[in-house]
Amino acid sequence: RKDMKRLSLLDLGFFITETKDSPKHVAGLMIFKKPAGAPENFVHDLYEEFRSFDEPVEPFNQVIDFIALGGPRWRTADEFDIDQHVFYHRPEKVLTRRKLFDGAARLHTPELDRTRPLWEFHIIDRVQGGRFAIYSKIHHAYADGVTLVDWTARGLSESREDLEVKPVWVSLRKRRRRRASKQATAYMLRNLVTGSLSRYKTTKGLAKLVAQLALEQVGLTRNAVSLPFRSGGHTELTGRTVPERQFAKASVPMSDVQRIRDMCRATLNHVALTCVDGALHRYLEEQGEDPRRPISIQMPVSLRSKGDRKEGNRIGLVTVDLANRTSDPYERLREIGFTLRNVRNQVDNVPPDSVVMYSIITGLGAQLTEMFGLSDVLPPISDTLVSNVPGPRNPLYLKGALLEEMCPVSTLMPGNRLNITLFSYAGTLHFGLIGTRQLGDLSKLADYIEQAFVDLEKAVFHPRSEIERPSKGRRKGRAKKARSA
Repeated sequence: RKDMKRLSLLDLGFFITETKDSPKHVAGLMIFKKPAGAPENFVHDLYEEFRSFDEPVEPFNQVIDFIALGGPRWRTADEFDIDQHVFYHRPEKVLTRRKLFDGAARLHTPELDRTRPLWEFHIIDRVQGGRFAIYSKIHHAYADGVTLVDWTARGLSESREDLEVKPVWVSLRKRRRRRASKQATAYMLRNLVTGSLSRYKTTKGLAKLVAQLALEQVGLTRNAVSLPFRSGGHTELTGRTVPERQFAKASVPMSDVQRIRDMCRATLNHVALTCVDGALHRYLEEQGEDPRRPISIQMPVSLRSKGDRKEGNRIGLVTVDLANRTSDPYERLREIGFTLRNVRNQVDNVPPDSVVMYSIITGLGAQLTEMFGLSDVLPPISDTLVSNVPGPRNPLYLKGALLEEMCPVSTLMPGNRLNITLFSYAGTLHFGLIGTRQLGDLSKLADYIEQAFVDLEKAVFHPRSEIERPSKGRRKGRAKKARSA
């Protein structure tokens, strides 16, 4: 069929690694404030308006075909029923934030039906404070996080006065028509030549990554790269997963993040991971763990060129060791900054396709461990996954309703029970936490992230405050560096 599109290896990987216990869809929870003077049936009328858009464009009308000639492909669904994708929820009692998060976690638990286009859109009425929410989920094989945020923003407006409803499933541009036959022939010939060269570069880059890991493993380099699948790497965050999910969120002002960045010449990732690292150590200690080694994370790295808005995924996954155990937030910040610079150098020195291939190989190893029920025995790739997806800087609106919060709700990697996604929106940095019910209360971890940020601010701007330091001499040295940075 002419409308069929082949999946990339990375997109196919999200189907290969998907299980009932670990579905591979991602989602967003958006919380809106109703416009002043909105009628009682405002949210239900909005739902009916969304339902009226029942002719979706690609990829929202696509289903997966695993037995297509030439390999798994996307194809246009033979039938489409909007009522299988757009839903309205009106609870009997007004939902608190905690109840809303619990409801989002329940919606996030089940797999999407592969016989239909792989997305759902849930409108939730009666949220505390004259609010409503939208929970939307979509299979990760459709696109990566950066693309999904771009799609979501297109369905909203930067003006309160703009009352047009623009559902994302009808607002995307359709793909260009296929090239004329002569152009297609020339493209195929050119691709035959460049493809061979690209495969050579990819293989060479992959060999370089493997060599770096081997040197680190045998001790010829130290902290040059982070090693996946380390022995003795199990914590409460890793192991066999169960389907039930829980969700929590932490938030900090972007203006305060920027102050720390300016003072310490740090990036947003440096600051955010410092908070995550401190919070995870505290959280694990309360669970009876004593992680003396650095906590390791997988971090998605965008491999898209500027302006690339194609569907599908263009990311690589690299392993990152966070800081050694310390009670000094400033020391943690410096150590994580050093580690992330090493990772960036590692990624930048090889072709993007090499990073993709490395991610597929390590992911396959983790998936085989999970498939054979060995997640509680063999070491995981890392303790958890932390990603960073930049969001819109300006406030957005839906039919005059202000979008107050955008909360990322991601997926779990094989052998991991927790995922943390950073998302910046309209002056606030949000930490979206999704995990299994096997973990303790994730709302505590969210609180610890916010407290870790407060501790980091004190360490940077008030270095003589009562924060435990390794030694008096080192404290003065670091305080001097912080003030001069």
